[in-house]
Amino acid sequence: MSTYTPAEIEPKWQSAWDKAETFKAVRSDDKPKYYVLEMFPYPSGRIHIGHVRNYTMGDVIARYKLATGHNVLHPMGWDAFGMPAENAAMATGGHPAEYTYGNIAEMKAQMKPLGWSLDWSRELATCDPEYYGQQQSMFIDFMERGLVYRKNAVVNWDPVDMTVLANEQVIDGKGWRSGAEVEKRELTQWFFKISDYSEELLDAIDHLDNWPAKVKLMQANWIGKSRGIEIPFQRADGGDPIICYSTRPDTMRGASFIAISPEHPLSRDLAADNAEIASFIAETRKMDTTEAAMEKAEKKGLDTGLTVQHPIYPDQKLPVWVGNFVLMDYGTGAVFGCPAHDQRDLDFARKYDLEVRNAFHMPGEDVAVASEALVPAKTEKVVYIDHFAGLTEATSHEGIDATIDYFEAKGLGKGQTKYRLRDWGLSRQRYWGCPIPVVHCDDCGVVPEKKENLPVKLPDDVTFDIPGNPLDRHPTWRDCACPSCGKAARRETDTMDTFVDSSWYFARFTSPRADTPTNLEDAAYWMNVDQYIGGIEHAILHLLYSRFFARAMRMTGHLPQGTEEPFDALFTQGMVTHAIYKSEKNGKAVYHYPEEVDIKGEKAFLKSTGAEVAVIPSAKMSKSKNNVVDPANIVREYGADTARWFVLSDSPPERDVEWTASGAEAANKFLGRVYRIANDVKADQTAANDADNDLIKAMHATIKDVTLGIESFGFNAAIAKIYGFVNVLAKSKAGAMAKREAAMTLAQLMSPMTPHLSEEIWTMFDGKGLIANASWPIADESLLVEDTVTMPIQINGKRRAEISVDKALDKTDVEALALAQENVVKALDGATPKKVIVVPGRIVNIVV
Repeated sequence: MSTYTPAEIEPKWQSAWDKAETFKAVRSDDKPKYYVLEMFPYPSGRIHIGHVRNYTMGDVIARYKLATGHNVLHPMGWDAFGMPAENAAMATGGHPAEYTYGNIAEMKAQMKPLGWSLDWSRELATCDPEYYGQQQSMFIDFMERGLVYRKNAVVNWDPVDMTVLANEQVIDGKGWRSGAEVEKRELTQWFFKISDYSEELLDAIDHLDNWPAKVKLMQANWIGKSRGIEIPFQRADGGDPIICYSTRPDTMRGASFIAISPEHPLSRDLAADNAEIASFIAETRKMDTTEAAMEKAEKKGLDTGLTVQHPIYPDQKLPVWVGNFVLMDYGTGAVFGCPAHDQRDLDFARKYDLEVRNAFHMPGEDVAVASEALVPAKTEKVVYIDHFAGLTEATSHEGIDATIDYFEAKGLGKGQTKYRLRDWGLSRQRYWGCPIPVVHCDDCGVVPEKKENLPVKLPDDVTFDIPGNPLDRHPTWRDCACPSCGKAARRETDTMDTFVDSSWYFARFTSPRADTPTNLEDAAYWMNVDQYIGGIEHAILHLLYSRFFARAMRMTGHLPQGTEEPFDALFTQGMVTHAIYKSEKNGKAVYHYPEEVDIKGEKAFLKSTGAEVAVIPSAKMSKSKNNVVDPANIVREYGADTARWFVLSDSPPERDVEWTASGAEAANKFLGRVYRIANDVKADQTAANDADNDLIKAMHATIKDVTLGIESFGFNAAIAKIYGFVNVLAKSKAGAMAKREAAMTLAQLMSPMTPHLSEEIWTMFDGKGLIANASWPIADESLLVEDTVTMPIQINGKRRAEISVDKALDKTDVEALALAQENVVKALDGATPKKVIVVPGRIVNIVV
């Protein structure tokens, strides 16, 4: 074959790998193991170019590790439960299982042509009863160890979809899908006790040496350790004290009001007899309670009419307000407001005409309260005003510690260490999820299902023509016998948060057909994941939940010791972006697919009409903006290796990369050039000659650079070195044998990135077996040592010439050669140098 034809080459080699079971992972004591895993996809029905980038990165590592003698596990599965499938069933009248498994089949068919080195024999989907039945078994084990509990909790309730929504699913107070006004309801919910692990999860972050610093910081902030104090404020009416938690008790002098959460027990008590407070609480329950939304929302409050006594200044009475900015699930649900040193409190105080009083000021500055709150870093020194513990100038850290010590000594409060991390609420009022394996019995209470009855399967005969969870109205599934006493009982109809499904799949991959959640021998062999790859959007919850699950699984005997941190190394890749092509029609924006436009320079024109359209470059790919690229079209037009090469070559992998048609064409042309060069080398009959050594030395330098590039995730840098070496090979006058060795090595170096083309070139030169199984080339360090060095020659500081000399040449000989250079002789024009300074291996300076 003289022409590069991916459509013929690629299916051939994919078939060869499948037939040889090249990527099937089997335990072996003869090789070191290596487990590479990309975050598994949701089966939406179409893969996108972001998938191509993510899984190609993992594939490069997997193929490289296979070539370097490792026993590689590189599996694939599907994060298959969740609302999208249920929504599709509602819209089409179908069933979520049909939708999901149909999408899995379509996506798998799109993935296979890309040639990823996946062990498909380990494929799993979280909606498989085989998978979620083992999840149910672990849930029961977690219950027995006290890691699961039920309690009443205030939740976001969508009255149309009739389900609980996460904070992130509430947009401007409305359900993200239904658009209905979200209500706050108190429901009995299931929780994992992740907060018990707050300190352990936080401390372990310091030892995640191969995680991005940004991700570690995000995790630490989410866990949110803080040292503060709980202070009881005595009510003037003699009622129970209001206990406030504060991390800045050193600002106590400036306290001017108390704010309690709308969900605080006192708020509810007051609302029972006060319609205004009840109305205010009802209004706050419609708020979006994500942190970002709370930060932006208008701060509102209502004076309860109650007052409390200041703990330090008995003559001061502080009003008690209900505030929409106080969360019940942090601290105690009550805070003291210090407007002078908290901007939120200051905004609130100005709005409701509350007192503002300083607790400290900066050294050398005016004591007067400014228009903005004074919030210095805790390491900065401040001047305290009449501090009750006798502080004058000190850092805020010192002030906090002194205040806590003083309050504890006087019996006014108790120091506390608290965490922002809350227990994980896992209940979801929906059908398409893992059923919670418990039964509610009037006599026995909450009873776990017997393990021999697992999995508790989802019933197939459900409909979605009525809003709400179909499990609630399915009597033959819902109504059952108590596993303990045999009397009539009801199944739990809530299903698990889909984050549960994705929090242990990495462990299940080690033995996906085991009749227990894991096989300990397999888990001990394959765990931990050596390299985990995925998007930064999962930096907090998925990774945090997975870290918790690994600990819980170890505690319950499903993972061995030493697997508490499941991911040894983490890499977060950038997005693939694409320009948006936009026009207007009747005053409304119209977005055009990339294949609908012609690019001429920096402008774009519709193929159908020739009309120019606006170009918005480097935008995140979005179906709503039609700036998506279908990988199937790319593979069909250019081949999988072109798509793989482009997404790896154009940008560092941690950064975004913009997909362009011109870039894809250039990548395809380069691969075609490599193929032609290989054909030329095969036909070459040139005898060995002096050029052989230069080519072989360049080859070994490229081996070293590409190896370093792959090992450091510098794929674009590795590819840049390959570009350079291809140019060297194309121009080389070396003999046929040297060129043949160089071409075969080039194929090996390219094989993690372009495996199909590399197999073809390897076979062209009668390489032994599959290149996928060939050992990675090793750079000969002795050939990387340069015997000569090029030294610039300067005359009075101006460069005039350069010489290449043997590294071992004596200074006197270097000086003589420098002075004999033609350009130096011309520049000196008969003058005798005053001084010649030779810096060995670096430079020759001539002073005239």
